[in-house]
Amino acid sequence: MLSLLKKNLAIISIAICSLGAINAFAKEAPDFTLLTNSGENLRLSEQRGKVVMLNFWASWCGPCRQEMPLLDAMSQRYSAAGFLLLGVDVEEDNTDAKKIVKDLKISYPILFDTENKASKLYSVETMPTTVMIDKKGQIRYINHGYKPGDETKYRDQIRELIKE
Repeated sequence: MLSLLKKNLAIISIAICSLGAINAFAKEAPDFTLLTNSGENLRLSEQRGKVVMLNFWASWCGPCRQEMPLLDAMSQRYSAAGFLLLGVDVEEDNTDAKKIVKDLKISYPILFDTENKASKLYSVETMPTTVMIDKKGQIRYINHGYKPGDETKYRDQIRELIKE
């Protein structure tokens, strides 16, 4: 009987730990204000009520450049439904980033995190890192890296969060 009780307690402990891990992402998105490529300051907390995708990238990152046109298409497709894509360039010198944005004809806002303030708030270590934030300002998904086909996962996440 005692061994059965111990086994059940172990199962309950594992279940509680698992629930904690699932909810680890459901936390408030850290706020920041950054300069955009249009010369204005944008504050993340002022975007509440929209589904926001933060895409942290760098000009030297091949997968970042590969996914940007796909992200631009998603931005155009879902913006009318309350979706906002924000690209966050993490480089101190944004000269190359500005050239890439122009060459790829990216239409979504690009923010310049020249002091890595936002990158640190979101513990960005992988390029690209994509963070999905719901309408209430809660982080719901974090995606590390990019490989072809990931845009399907992004679309599913966007649709789910828009419907809420």
